[in-house]
Amino acid sequence: MFPTRLSDGYRNFLDGRFSDESARYRTLAERGQTPEVMVIGCCDSRVAPEVIFDASPGELFVVRNVANLVPPYEDDRETYHGTSAALEFAVQSLRVKHIVVLGHAHCGGIQAVAKHSAALSPGDFIGKWMSQIAPVAERLGPMGDNPGKYLMQMELAVVEHSLNNLMTFPCVRILVERGQLQLHGAYFGVATGLLLVRNPATGEFHPASSPPHAAGA
Repeated sequence: MFPTRLSDGYRNFLDGRFSDESARYRTLAERGQTPEVMVIGCCDSRVAPEVIFDASPGELFVVRNVANLVPPYEDDRETYHGTSAALEFAVQSLRVKHIVVLGHAHCGGIQAVAKHSAALSPGDFIGKWMSQIAPVAERLGPMGDNPGKYLMQMELAVVEHSLNNLMTFPCVRILVERGQLQLHGAYFGVATGLLLVRNPATGEFHPASSPPHAAGA
């Protein structure tokens, strides 16, 4: 049986948002999508970019994977590159003007690395995927006696790591150097709703705006 929650939600969608924005959906179907922003986020169910940025259909081109990672450019035709394929489409076909790497608090993939968690299956797909951030973990060193601070440092460092990897893609680097594409880092506090945005000049993260009663990420 199809999940009841999804069936109920779909009916609400038809009666509500789809009904209200039917003209927009028809236009998107006829003319195709033209988003100006690509968001590379985590597949964590608590961190949906369309919800966080209050986006309408067709506004964001979203790619989600474990820990919002961008792998480095690899010219390897024998390997599947899901995130790289989506990036190629966004940059080369859709011609997005902005790419946002959206990290978040309480990231399970990053916790698995920091805590040296055991593999969840013989394939250890998470472990293999997260091995990409080994240089980040080595640079930060051991967790120490403040795990909360350490995990946030790693989560922010992974955003930086993904931004650096974006620049290894020739199509991205060329457009950035021409001023036709901008790269951004952001970090969402699940419990607080606080969004931190990276200052490209300093590499530091600062609040985009302060939500009511925010007390940290």
